Amino acid sequence: MKIVRVDTHWIAVPFDHRGPASTGFGGRAWADMQTLIVEIETDNGIVGYGEIFGHNAIPSARAALETQIKPFLIGKDARAIGPLMLDLQKLNHNFGRYGQTLFAISGVDIALWDIAGKAAGLPIWQLLGGTTAERLPAYASFMRYEDLATIEKRSAEAVAAGYGFIKLHERTPEAVAACRAGGGPDVQIMVDTNCPWSVADAIEIGDEMAAYGVYWLEEPVWPPENFEGLAEVRANGLCAIAAGENASTAWEFKQMFAAGAVDWAQPSVSKVGGITETRKISVLADAANVGIALHSPYFGPGFIASLHLVAAHVGRKGPVERLYGTMEASLYGDWVNPGPDGCYALPGGPGLGVEPDKDVMRDFVKKGV
Repeated sequence: MKIVRVDTHWIAVPFDHRGPASTGFGGRAWADMQTLIVEIETDNGIVGYGEIFGHNAIPSARAALETQIKPFLIGKDARAIGPLMLDLQKLNHNFGRYGQTLFAISGVDIALWDIAGKAAGLPIWQLLGGTTAERLPAYASFMRYEDLATIEKRSAEAVAAGYGFIKLHERTPEAVAACRAGGGPDVQIMVDTNCPWSVADAIEIGDEMAAYGVYWLEEPVWPPENFEGLAEVRANGLCAIAAGENASTAWEFKQMFAAGAVDWAQPSVSKVGGITETRKISVLADAANVGIALHSPYFGPGFIASLHLVAAHVGRKGPVERLYGTMEASLYGDWVNPGPDGCYALPGGPGLGVEPDKDVMRDFVKKGV
Protein backbone atom coordinates (compact mmCIF):
# COMPACT_ATOMS: atom_id res chain seq x y z
CA MET A 1 0.00 0.00 0.00
CA LYS A 2 2.26 2.76 -1.33
CA ILE A 3 1.79 6.52 -1.00
CA VAL A 4 1.22 8.02 -4.45
CA ARG A 5 -0.12 11.51 -3.69
CA VAL A 6 0.27 14.16 -0.98
CA ASP A 7 -1.73 17.39 -1.34
CA THR A 8 -2.66 20.29 0.92
CA HIS A 9 -5.79 22.42 1.18
CA TRP A 10 -5.59 25.82 2.89
CA ILE A 11 -9.09 26.45 4.23
CA ALA A 12 -10.35 29.78 5.60
CA VAL A 13 -13.91 29.78 6.97
CA PRO A 14 -15.49 33.00 8.36
CA PHE A 15 -15.62 32.72 12.14
CA ASP A 16 -17.61 34.69 14.71
CA HIS A 17 -15.63 34.52 17.97
CA ARG A 18 -18.39 36.41 19.82
CA GLY A 19 -15.98 38.97 21.19
CA PRO A 20 -14.81 42.50 20.42
CA ALA A 21 -13.66 43.12 16.84
CA SER A 22 -10.01 43.17 17.90
CA THR A 23 -10.16 39.65 19.38
CA GLY A 24 -7.46 37.34 18.05
CA PHE A 25 -4.08 35.71 18.63
CA GLY A 26 -0.57 36.16 17.28
CA GLY A 27 -1.02 39.80 16.39
CA ARG A 28 -3.95 39.14 14.05
CA ALA A 29 -7.63 39.81 14.67
CA TRP A 30 -9.51 36.65 13.71
CA ALA A 31 -12.34 37.07 11.25
CA ASP A 32 -11.89 33.55 9.90
CA MET A 33 -10.70 30.14 11.04
CA GLN A 34 -7.76 28.97 8.94
CA THR A 35 -6.48 25.43 8.80
CA LEU A 36 -4.18 23.40 6.55
CA ILE A 37 -5.54 20.00 5.52
CA VAL A 38 -3.18 17.32 4.23
CA GLU A 39 -4.65 14.68 1.89
CA ILE A 40 -2.74 11.46 1.24
CA GLU A 41 -3.71 8.79 -1.29
CA THR A 42 -2.38 5.25 -1.66
CA ASP A 43 -1.98 3.12 -4.78
CA ASN A 44 -5.11 1.13 -3.89
CA GLY A 45 -7.22 4.30 -3.79
CA ILE A 46 -7.55 4.85 -0.03
CA VAL A 47 -7.48 8.55 0.91
CA GLY A 48 -6.66 9.83 4.38
CA TYR A 49 -6.91 13.32 5.86
CA GLY A 50 -4.80 15.08 8.46
CA GLU A 51 -4.51 18.59 9.87
CA ILE A 52 -1.39 20.72 10.15
CA PHE A 53 -1.49 23.34 12.89
CA GLY A 54 -0.60 26.73 11.56
CA HIS A 55 -2.99 29.70 11.79
CA ASN A 56 -0.55 32.58 11.17
CA ALA A 57 2.26 30.11 10.39
CA ILE A 58 0.46 28.11 7.68
CA PRO A 59 2.75 29.33 4.86
CA SER A 60 5.88 28.04 6.60
CA ALA A 61 4.22 24.79 7.70
CA ARG A 62 3.08 24.12 4.16
CA ALA A 63 6.56 24.89 2.84
CA ALA A 64 8.01 22.36 5.29
CA LEU A 65 5.62 19.72 3.99
CA GLU A 66 6.26 20.45 0.33
CA THR A 67 10.06 20.71 0.50
CA GLN A 68 11.15 18.51 3.42
CA ILE A 69 8.49 15.86 3.84
CA LYS A 70 6.45 15.18 0.69
CA PRO A 71 9.42 14.08 -1.48
CA PHE A 72 10.36 11.50 1.15
CA LEU A 73 6.83 10.10 1.45
CA ILE A 74 6.08 9.30 -2.19
CA GLY A 75 6.45 5.57 -2.78
CA LYS A 76 6.67 4.67 0.91
CA ASP A 77 4.47 2.03 2.57
CA ALA A 78 1.54 3.86 4.20
CA ARG A 79 1.17 1.04 6.74
CA ALA A 80 4.60 1.69 8.30
CA ILE A 81 3.44 4.68 10.33
CA GLY A 82 5.83 4.37 13.28
CA PRO A 83 8.99 3.88 11.18
CA LEU A 84 7.98 6.67 8.80
CA MET A 85 7.43 9.16 11.63
CA LEU A 86 10.79 8.28 13.20
CA ASP A 87 12.56 8.63 9.85
CA LEU A 88 10.93 12.01 9.20
CA GLN A 89 12.03 13.34 12.59
CA LYS A 90 15.59 12.10 12.05
CA LEU A 91 15.79 13.46 8.51
CA ASN A 92 14.63 16.91 9.58
CA HIS A 93 16.33 17.44 12.92
CA ASN A 94 19.11 19.57 11.39
CA PHE A 95 16.53 21.97 9.95
CA GLY A 96 14.43 22.45 13.07
CA ARG A 97 12.66 19.26 14.09
CA TYR A 98 10.13 21.15 16.20
CA GLY A 99 7.79 24.00 15.29
CA GLN A 100 6.37 24.07 11.77
CA THR A 101 8.32 20.99 10.67
CA LEU A 102 6.72 18.92 13.41
CA PHE A 103 3.32 20.49 12.65
CA ALA A 104 3.65 19.14 9.10
CA ILE A 105 4.75 15.71 10.34
CA SER A 106 1.73 15.70 12.66
CA GLY A 107 -0.69 16.24 9.79
CA VAL A 108 0.88 13.41 7.80
CA ASP A 109 0.67 11.07 10.79
CA ILE A 110 -3.05 11.77 11.29
CA ALA A 111 -3.74 11.12 7.61
CA LEU A 112 -1.85 7.80 7.73
CA TRP A 113 -3.86 6.66 10.76
CA ASP A 114 -7.02 7.58 8.85
CA ILE A 115 -5.80 5.36 6.00
CA ALA A 116 -4.92 2.55 8.42
CA GLY A 117 -8.40 2.59 9.94
CA LYS A 118 -10.07 2.62 6.54
CA ALA A 119 -7.90 -0.27 5.34
CA ALA A 120 -8.84 -2.28 8.45
CA GLY A 121 -12.49 -1.22 8.39
CA LEU A 122 -12.19 0.06 11.99
CA PRO A 123 -12.35 3.46 13.71
CA ILE A 124 -9.04 4.77 15.02
CA TRP A 125 -10.20 4.51 18.61
CA GLN A 126 -10.66 0.78 18.03
CA LEU A 127 -7.14 0.45 16.57
CA LEU A 128 -5.85 2.21 19.69
CA GLY A 129 -7.40 -0.40 21.99
CA GLY A 130 -11.06 0.46 22.19
CA THR A 131 -13.10 2.52 24.63
CA THR A 132 -16.01 2.41 27.03
CA ALA A 133 -16.78 6.09 26.39
CA GLU A 134 -19.90 6.85 24.40
CA ARG A 135 -20.01 10.59 25.11
CA LEU A 136 -17.05 12.92 25.71
CA PRO A 137 -17.57 16.05 27.86
CA ALA A 138 -16.69 19.33 26.14
CA TYR A 139 -15.48 22.68 27.39
CA ALA A 140 -16.09 26.09 25.86
CA SER A 141 -12.73 27.69 25.10
CA PHE A 142 -13.19 31.46 24.83
CA MET A 143 -10.87 33.71 22.85
CA ARG A 144 -9.12 36.47 24.82
CA TYR A 145 -11.90 39.05 25.02
CA GLU A 146 -10.26 41.44 27.51
CA ASP A 147 -13.72 42.82 28.22
CA LEU A 148 -15.45 41.92 31.48
CA ALA A 149 -18.99 42.46 30.23
CA THR A 150 -18.37 40.15 27.27
CA ILE A 151 -16.84 37.49 29.52
CA GLU A 152 -19.82 37.55 31.88
CA LYS A 153 -22.33 37.46 29.02
CA ARG A 154 -20.61 34.63 27.12
CA SER A 155 -20.19 32.61 30.32
CA ALA A 156 -23.93 32.71 31.00
CA GLU A 157 -24.57 31.84 27.35
CA ALA A 158 -22.20 28.85 27.40
CA VAL A 159 -23.72 27.39 30.57
CA ALA A 160 -27.21 27.78 29.10
CA ALA A 161 -26.00 25.87 26.03
CA GLY A 162 -25.02 22.90 28.20
CA TYR A 163 -21.32 23.48 28.86
CA GLY A 164 -20.15 22.51 32.34
CA PHE A 165 -16.62 23.77 31.72
CA ILE A 166 -15.33 27.14 30.45
CA LYS A 167 -11.78 28.13 29.61
CA LEU A 168 -10.69 31.76 29.63
CA HIS A 169 -7.65 33.13 27.82
CA GLU A 170 -7.35 36.04 30.23
CA ARG A 171 -4.73 37.32 32.64
CA THR A 172 -6.61 39.11 35.41
CA PRO A 173 -8.49 37.95 38.51
CA GLU A 174 -11.31 40.29 37.50
CA ALA A 175 -11.85 38.23 34.34
CA VAL A 176 -12.25 35.06 36.41
CA ALA A 177 -14.70 36.88 38.67
CA ALA A 178 -16.73 37.95 35.64
CA CYS A 179 -16.85 34.36 34.38
CA ARG A 180 -17.98 33.15 37.78
CA ALA A 181 -20.66 35.84 37.93
CA GLY A 182 -22.01 34.90 34.52
CA GLY A 183 -21.51 31.15 34.67
CA GLY A 184 -22.73 30.63 38.19
CA PRO A 185 -21.36 28.62 41.12
CA ASP A 186 -21.22 25.20 39.46
CA VAL A 187 -19.34 25.81 36.20
CA GLN A 188 -15.71 24.67 36.20
CA ILE A 189 -13.37 27.49 35.11
CA MET A 190 -9.99 26.95 33.49
CA VAL A 191 -7.62 29.87 32.84
CA ASP A 192 -5.08 29.75 29.99
CA THR A 193 -2.67 32.66 30.30
CA ASN A 194 -0.33 31.66 27.41
CA CYS A 195 3.01 31.85 29.25
CA PRO A 196 3.19 35.50 30.40
CA TRP A 197 4.71 35.53 33.90
CA SER A 198 7.67 34.91 36.12
CA VAL A 199 7.26 32.21 38.75
CA ALA A 200 6.66 34.82 41.47
CA ASP A 201 4.01 36.64 39.44
CA ALA A 202 2.32 33.36 38.52
CA ILE A 203 2.01 32.42 42.17
CA GLU A 204 0.73 35.85 43.21
CA ILE A 205 -1.79 36.39 40.39
CA GLY A 206 -2.77 32.72 40.27
CA ASP A 207 -3.59 32.83 43.95
CA GLU A 208 -5.92 35.79 43.38
CA MET A 209 -7.62 33.95 40.51
CA ALA A 210 -8.00 30.79 42.57
CA ALA A 211 -10.18 32.65 45.05
CA TYR A 212 -12.99 32.48 42.47
CA GLY A 213 -12.59 28.74 41.94
CA VAL A 214 -10.20 27.62 39.19
CA TYR A 215 -10.24 24.07 37.82
CA TRP A 216 -6.78 24.49 36.34
CA LEU A 217 -4.30 27.29 35.62
CA GLU A 218 -2.71 26.78 32.21
CA GLU A 219 0.77 27.82 31.08
CA PRO A 220 1.32 30.56 33.66
CA VAL A 221 5.13 30.73 33.31
CA TRP A 222 7.54 32.00 30.66
CA PRO A 223 9.13 30.27 28.86
CA PRO A 224 6.84 27.27 28.31
CA GLU A 225 9.75 24.83 28.70
CA ASN A 226 10.53 26.16 32.20
CA PHE A 227 9.26 22.96 33.79
CA GLU A 228 11.04 23.63 37.08
CA GLY A 229 9.23 26.97 37.31
CA LEU A 230 5.89 25.30 36.61
CA ALA A 231 6.66 22.76 39.32
CA GLU A 232 7.31 25.61 41.77
CA VAL A 233 3.94 27.18 40.96
CA ARG A 234 2.26 23.79 41.28
CA ALA A 235 3.92 23.18 44.67
CA ASN A 236 2.24 26.34 45.94
CA GLY A 237 -1.01 24.38 45.82
CA LEU A 238 -3.27 27.18 44.58
CA CYS A 239 -4.97 24.95 41.96
CA ALA A 240 -4.16 22.27 39.37
CA ILE A 241 -1.56 23.21 36.73
CA ALA A 242 -1.95 22.37 33.03
CA ALA A 243 0.53 22.75 30.17
CA GLY A 244 1.82 21.11 27.04
CA GLU A 245 0.32 22.68 23.92
CA ASN A 246 3.78 24.11 23.15
CA ALA A 247 5.74 20.98 24.07
CA SER A 248 7.14 18.87 21.25
CA THR A 249 7.29 15.06 21.14
CA ALA A 250 7.15 12.66 24.05
CA TRP A 251 10.68 13.64 25.06
CA GLU A 252 9.65 17.08 26.32
CA PHE A 253 6.66 15.61 28.12
CA LYS A 254 8.96 13.09 29.81
CA GLN A 255 11.00 16.02 31.16
CA MET A 256 7.82 17.82 32.19
CA PHE A 257 6.57 14.83 34.17
CA ALA A 258 9.97 14.19 35.76
CA ALA A 259 9.97 17.78 37.05
CA GLY A 260 6.52 17.32 38.63
CA ALA A 261 5.36 20.32 36.60
CA VAL A 262 1.71 19.53 35.82
CA ASP A 263 -1.49 17.89 36.92
CA TRP A 264 -2.85 17.94 33.34
CA ALA A 265 -0.84 17.34 30.15
CA GLN A 266 -2.10 19.04 27.00
CA PRO A 267 -0.48 17.66 23.85
CA SER A 268 -1.88 19.05 20.62
CA VAL A 269 -2.20 16.24 18.07
CA SER A 270 -1.62 18.55 15.09
CA LYS A 271 1.53 20.03 16.67
CA VAL A 272 3.21 17.38 18.79
CA GLY A 273 3.80 14.65 16.21
CA GLY A 274 0.33 13.34 15.47
CA ILE A 275 -1.53 10.35 16.87
CA THR A 276 1.67 8.28 17.10
CA GLU A 277 3.41 10.74 19.42
CA THR A 278 0.28 11.55 21.43
CA ARG A 279 -0.14 7.88 22.26
CA LYS A 280 3.39 7.77 23.69
CA ILE A 281 2.61 10.83 25.80
CA SER A 282 -0.62 9.24 27.06
CA VAL A 283 1.30 6.22 28.35
CA LEU A 284 3.89 8.43 30.06
CA ALA A 285 1.16 10.58 31.62
CA ASP A 286 -0.70 7.59 32.98
CA ALA A 287 2.49 6.23 34.56
CA ALA A 288 3.16 9.64 36.14
CA ASN A 289 -0.43 9.99 37.43
CA VAL A 290 -0.96 13.00 35.17
CA GLY A 291 -4.29 13.55 33.45
CA ILE A 292 -4.64 14.01 29.68
CA ALA A 293 -6.58 17.02 28.37
CA LEU A 294 -5.76 17.48 24.70
CA HIS A 295 -5.29 20.93 23.17
CA SER A 296 -7.77 21.02 20.27
CA PRO A 297 -8.88 24.55 19.27
CA TYR A 298 -9.42 23.60 15.64
CA PHE A 299 -12.19 22.13 13.48
CA GLY A 300 -10.50 19.80 10.99
CA PRO A 301 -9.14 16.23 11.06
CA GLY A 302 -6.98 17.12 14.07
CA PHE A 303 -10.09 17.75 16.12
CA ILE A 304 -11.69 14.47 15.05
CA ALA A 305 -8.42 12.66 15.84
CA SER A 306 -8.52 14.23 19.31
CA LEU A 307 -11.91 12.64 19.96
CA HIS A 308 -10.48 9.21 19.11
CA LEU A 309 -7.42 9.74 21.32
CA VAL A 310 -9.41 10.95 24.33
CA ALA A 311 -11.84 8.06 23.99
CA ALA A 312 -9.04 5.48 23.84
CA HIS A 313 -7.02 6.91 26.75
CA VAL A 314 -7.43 4.59 29.72
CA GLY A 315 -6.13 6.99 32.37
CA ARG A 316 -7.54 10.20 33.82
CA LYS A 317 -8.87 12.39 31.03
CA GLY A 318 -10.23 15.90 30.95
CA PRO A 319 -12.96 17.44 28.82
CA VAL A 320 -12.45 18.13 25.11
CA GLU A 321 -11.66 21.68 24.02
CA ARG A 322 -14.12 23.41 21.69
CA LEU A 323 -13.10 26.88 20.53
CA TYR A 324 -16.17 28.94 21.35
CA GLY A 325 -17.78 30.67 18.41
CA THR A 326 -19.71 30.07 15.22
CA MET A 327 -18.30 29.13 11.83
CA GLU A 328 -20.05 29.88 8.55
CA ALA A 329 -19.48 26.28 7.46
CA SER A 330 -18.04 23.11 8.98
CA LEU A 331 -15.76 20.53 7.42
CA TYR A 332 -17.35 17.91 9.67
CA GLY A 333 -20.89 19.12 10.20
CA ASP A 334 -22.14 18.69 13.75
CA TRP A 335 -19.33 16.32 14.74
CA VAL A 336 -17.42 19.40 15.95
CA ASN A 337 -20.35 20.57 18.10
CA PRO A 338 -21.27 19.13 21.49
CA GLY A 339 -24.86 18.09 22.07
CA PRO A 340 -27.34 19.63 24.52
CA ASP A 341 -25.74 17.52 27.26
CA GLY A 342 -22.43 19.33 26.73
CA CYS A 343 -20.78 16.19 25.30
CA TYR A 344 -19.43 15.00 21.94
CA ALA A 345 -20.48 11.88 20.10
CA LEU A 346 -17.69 9.49 19.06
CA PRO A 347 -17.42 8.67 15.33
CA GLY A 348 -17.80 4.97 14.68
CA GLY A 349 -16.90 4.67 10.99
CA PRO A 350 -13.54 3.45 9.63
CA GLY A 351 -10.49 5.65 10.18
CA LEU A 352 -11.41 9.07 11.52
CA GLY A 353 -14.99 7.89 11.09
CA VAL A 354 -16.25 10.85 9.11
CA GLU A 355 -15.16 12.44 5.84
CA PRO A 356 -14.56 16.17 5.35
CA ASP A 357 -17.21 18.03 3.38
CA LYS A 358 -15.78 18.41 -0.13
CA ASP A 359 -18.03 21.41 -0.84
CA VAL A 360 -16.55 23.24 2.16
CA MET A 361 -13.04 22.32 1.03
CA ARG A 362 -13.80 23.77 -2.40
CA ASP A 363 -15.85 26.81 -1.46
CA PHE A 364 -13.65 28.05 1.39
CA VAL A 365 -10.19 27.48 -0.04
CA LYS A 366 -8.02 30.50 0.76
CA LYS A 367 -7.65 32.66 -2.31
CA GLY A 368 -4.36 33.82 -3.73
CA VAL A 369 -2.06 31.30 -2.01
